[in-house]
Amino acid sequence: MDLDISYSSYGKDNETEDAQSEIDRSYHSAVMPSLYGAICLVGIVGNCIVIYTIVKRSQFCAQQTVPDIFIFSLSVVDLLFLLGMPFLIHQLLGIGSWCFGATMCTVITALDSNSQIVSTYILTVMTLDRYLATVHPIRFNHIRTPQVAVAAVILVWILSLLSITPVWMYAGLMPLRDRSVGCALLLPDPARDTYWYTLYQFVLAFALPLSIICVVFFKILQSMASTVGPLPQHSLRIRTRKVTRMAVAICLAFFVCWAPYYILQLAHLGVQRPSVAFLYTYKVAISLGYANSCINPFLYIILSDTFKRQLLEALHPPKRSLRVEPGTGDGSLNMREGALDRDHFSGDQLLNHMLPVTMAVN
Repeated sequence: MDLDISYSSYGKDNETEDAQSEIDRSYHSAVMPSLYGAICLVGIVGNCIVIYTIVKRSQFCAQQTVPDIFIFSLSVVDLLFLLGMPFLIHQLLGIGSWCFGATMCTVITALDSNSQIVSTYILTVMTLDRYLATVHPIRFNHIRTPQVAVAAVILVWILSLLSITPVWMYAGLMPLRDRSVGCALLLPDPARDTYWYTLYQFVLAFALPLSIICVVFFKILQSMASTVGPLPQHSLRIRTRKVTRMAVAICLAFFVCWAPYYILQLAHLGVQRPSVAFLYTYKVAISLGYANSCINPFLYIILSDTFKRQLLEALHPPKRSLRVEPGTGDGSLNMREGALDRDHFSGDQLLNHMLPVTMAVN
């Protein structure tokens, strides 16, 4: 998120800075806050609806299925991710200043970084679950239980919180020229640490999970293209295929939305003085990453007739005493089945070069 980065002076001419200053102020005080505000509002409403639908149906009891748990967990992570956006919007409106204190700076920065990693890992675990449900539907059926799914989600959270240790250690307040402060990731040795931290985040939060997901889905496609026995009943196979299609769509949306961000992070390692076009493109990539958190609810509605039906039932309960519950096989609820020189900086200069803590750009 934009409130946690490291900066450095790029040595622009004063005339260039002055000419760009008014554009930057308009961009950061109107365009970006409006865009982030729309993403935040739509995403929070959408994910709250998903969470409400799943809770209404399962009541946190034995009716929850494995896909339900993964979708519920992913929606909670997306919601937490979006709840940090108002702080980013406030910082944009304040021309880079942060008024919530050092503790909140660390918490919001860590929440942003952790949410990205948790989302990726949950998608990876969901993909592995799809592999077991599709390729080994009978052999590993005893492993694909709600209890195991909950344990996997808890483990993912623990690993993610440990992986963002640099954020817990170095997120802090940076003094600005107007005597205010900004929230940034203050790495000890910016020239060296920014490089390694960028690679660390790229591998951990993007490259490694993407590789695992691609390999697993390739195996799933191989299995679907061949006849494997013994096979479960036809209706269960159909539901399993629908859930797998939903999982593919969710993973694809995630990596399409976040790929530009990580690619630009790597590109920035070889660019000493980013152009204005590069910085603006980077801001668009950040917006696209945030937008991913409000896309998933629409994927559930578009791709899952079961989820649409259960959403309508949750919002408008049927007026009948006896209701036939959908099969809790694999189709379940939806499912988505079926840093730098620490001299004082100006607020404008801060906004021009701020980058999400997940990948501090120097």
